[in-house]
Amino acid sequence: MDKITIQNLEVFARHGVFPEENVLGQKFIVTAVLYTDTRAAGKTDELAASIDYGEICQKIEHFLTDHTFRLLERAAESLAEMLLLQTPRLQKLRLNIKKPWAPVGLPLKTVSVEIERGWHTAYIALGSNMGDKERYLNQAVEALGKVPSCKVEKVSSFLTTKPYGMTDQDDFLNGCLCLRTLLTPRELLDALHRIEQDAGRERIVHWGPRTLDLDIIFYDDLILEENDLCIPHVDMHRRDFVLKPLHEIAPYKRHPCTRKTVREMLEGLCPL
Repeated sequence: MDKITIQNLEVFARHGVFPEENVLGQKFIVTAVLYTDTRAAGKTDELAASIDYGEICQKIEHFLTDHTFRLLERAAESLAEMLLLQTPRLQKLRLNIKKPWAPVGLPLKTVSVEIERGWHTAYIALGSNMGDKERYLNQAVEALGKVPSCKVEKVSSFLTTKPYGMTDQDDFLNGCLCLRTLLTPRELLDALHRIEQDAGRERIVHWGPRTLDLDIIFYDDLILEENDLCIPHVDMHRRDFVLKPLHEIAPYKRHPCTRKTVREMLEGLCPL
């Protein structure tokens, strides 16, 4: 991916653990590497097709002077999030904030924090088999779109399916959506659980009836195995009620373990 680099931008701000730092202020030095596609700008010579680094410098300066944080980590995290949310063509950035006058009582050149943050693509499966199922699914899509660090990109149509696992219950309404997010997998899982709880979800019976079920199917090409979170979803390749709506919005997305596309996995269950 192409890069635009802003190096050693000096900003006078009031960040620090000690009260005097918040009052007197000090110099901070910011370097930002902006990852974007510069092809269109390179072909057209139009600033609107790229990222205006002058505007980014102004945003960095205004943000760091308008806010006060105790930790450099917090300043860097908040600044990165603001830039990613407010800069349309910015896909990822590497941010370094230096504090040359850090009050440690010993001679040093500088203290710095460097982070890399960017947009991720997640695919979420939605399901409901209690009450007004369509309303629950639509509310979930709307709720995810309102999470500050998430953008809903695509939503499949909803389909009625037979229950999986525990079959003595009402039919499900299922769907999938594509989400762009700044959240980590764990943060995204927490957000999904909050949305489920708001819909009255109760985790009493495994595979039992539920007002709303939200599962992370893919997160980029990440392979993650934890006690309560497995990505890709461990059973997704066996579930037509996941693969059918997922195929509608991402037929050529590949499983990072098997390298099969969604279409190939679906054809393995039920020929198209």
